[in-house]
Amino acid sequence: MDSQDPVDAITAQWAVVRPDLDTVPMAVFGRIYRLSSAMAARIDKAYAPFGISRGEFDVLATLRRSGEPYTLSPRELSATLMLTTGGMTGRLDKLERAGLLSRSPDPHDRRGLRVTLSERGRELVDQAVGAGLSAQREALEGALDADEAEQLAGLLRKLLDSMGA
Repeated sequence: MDSQDPVDAITAQWAVVRPDLDTVPMAVFGRIYRLSSAMAARIDKAYAPFGISRGEFDVLATLRRSGEPYTLSPRELSATLMLTTGGMTGRLDKLERAGLLSRSPDPHDRRGLRVTLSERGRELVDQAVGAGLSAQREALEGALDADEAEQLAGLLRKLLDSMGA
């Protein structure tokens, strides 16, 4: 067996007090949760030099991935990022003040808005995505070879799909 981690300690404690429990699900999701938290800290550090948070990166990256003209409605952004409109408004306000995007009236809906990535925002998100991927790659390469990383990605996809997520 590989080295022990805190999740092993937790499942071992449960095995003593409740030997009837199958703690494999706890081990899997406990590790996923811990990995997510650890990577969040690394990603925050990768985005910090660009003056943006992970949430702000997500907005900029969603606009960038949408393709030219890098424009979406606030509703489309909220749906993609699973955010409330209030949460989205705060992020858009900050990013607009920083000159990374702009909001303008929707020409097809008098009540609607369009959010457009600025040239400065496009340049920043292109640099930030590279920094984030570098942090992720570094974490993977420190533990897994390329085949193992691909296998893990497939297994996680299968698990997510089974949960409808």
